[in-house]
This record gives sequence, structure tokens and C-alpha cells, in this order.
Amino acid sequence: MSEITLLIVDDHPVVRDGLRGMFDADPDFRVLGEAADGVEGVALAQRLDPDVILMDLRMPGGSGVEAIAELTRRGARSRVLVLTTYDTDTDTLPAIEAGATGYLLKDAPREELFTAVRAAAEGRTVLSPAVATRLVTRVRNPAAPVDASLSAREREVLELVAQGTSNRGIAVELFISEATVKTHLTHIYGKLGVKDRAAAVAAGYDRGILGRRRGEPGAAER
Repeated sequence: MSEITLLIVDDHPVVRDGLRGMFDADPDFRVLGEAADGVEGVALAQRLDPDVILMDLRMPGGSGVEAIAELTRRGARSRVLVLTTYDTDTDTLPAIEAGATGYLLKDAPREELFTAVRAAAEGRTVLSPAVATRLVTRVRNPAAPVDASLSAREREVLELVAQGTSNRGIAVELFISEATVKTHLTHIYGKLGVKDRAAAVAAGYDRGILGRRRGEPGAAER
């Protein structure tokens, strides 16, 4: 395979410097740029068109999950390989649901990281052993109470979606940004195992998260 181009998205300068130095020292890779948050990462990805984006998840100013979802929405060619210190369900599942090609932890050895980047560039899914184990467990136990993991705010967002409220309307109603609404939706989709608003609402009614029928946004609670 020819030279693989990279974009590094991480809010820690030391991490970005270390990754750049590591990849630039190998002739198989070339780092095109760096970003300190998801918003900047999306903008640079659109401009630089890298083969692979190394994406952190928890960053002030724009989360990795939100950035992955936006890149997917825009149909970006770049493959996203999550590189983070977090491997909990609330981090891994939304990231993969949003469109990440792979998920690796920052304590991975250099050669494992290089191998993962090569695989991601070819479109192959890459998961760290810990994350793979979590996903297998989740698949083997589908009866697990996933709706219980919805936060109070995520339930509020889902209720407004069920009422037909737009992202802008939800943002106004809850006094949050539209970007935050999209992040909540990404998390809701991941936790309910769905891919869009309609499926999320259907799952919400099926699982008893939503207590009112569609079309009754002003009905009194029964």
C-alpha cells in the first residue's frame, strides 16, 4: 500500500507531538495536520482529506463522537480510528455507532497502532481486545436493560424528538446548543441500538421510555 496520510485530533499537545513524531519517523506514514477538538478536526478533514483520522473522544470544544457523526453525515472518505484512554460502553458504543472504523486504547504498543492504522486505511474494522470483549458481551446479552442507561437529559431529548421537534427546537427548549443535541442523539442511538430518529422513537415506545403516543405532545400524563 502507498503512503498513508493521517490527521491527529487530540486536545493534548504532548499527545499530538508524540504521535506525529512516531508516524513521521516511519516512511509508510505522513501526518497532514493536527486539531485540538472535534470541530477543528472536521474542518481539517474536509480540507486535507487524510486516509485515516486518529480521533480522541473527550475533548473540550467538540467531542470525538460528535465529530465522527458529522464526518459520516458529510460522507467523508477518511476512516476514523478512535485512540483514547476510555473503554466504557458509554464511550465505545456511541463512537462505533457514529461511524468509527476502529477503536484503540492509548496504551497500545507502537506496532499495534501502526497495524491498526494500516487496517483502518483499508477499511477493515480494528478493535482493542478490551473493546472487542465488551461488544461480544453486549451482543450475547441482548436482554440487558439498555434503556436504563439513558440519562435524564437524553430522555428529555427523546421525548421532544417523539413530539416531532427539530434539533433547533430541542436546543431552544432545553437551553443547549444544536451541536449538543446532536451529541445526545448519537448517544441515544447507540444505547438503543438504532440508526435514526424514527427508530429511536419506536424503540422508546416499545421499551416504555416514552409514555405518550405520537401526536399527543400536549396530552396530560395518565
